[in-house]
Amino acid sequence: MKTVNMHVAKTHLSRLVEEAAKGEGFLIARAGKPLVKVTAIDAPSGPSKRIGFLPGLRIPETFDDLGREEIADLFEGKP
Repeated sequence: MKTVNMHVAKTHLSRLVEEAAKGEGFLIARAGKPLVKVTAIDAPSGPSKRIGFLPGLRIPETFDDLGREEIADLFEGKP
């Protein structure tokens, strides 16, 4: 595993991260002392689901008004 100093890591971070993602991890050192190790992480398998794309999800027309009075009371200091 190669070691790069902090300045080189900052200057070439995009390239170094790209290499680490491909399995070529590296160490970042300061004054010759290794501080951190950068390695690829396992990506989650399969696509993730976003709540906004769930079938049948409906947002009420009054969504922007939900809790309006309670929020106003909080700003005005009412219990």
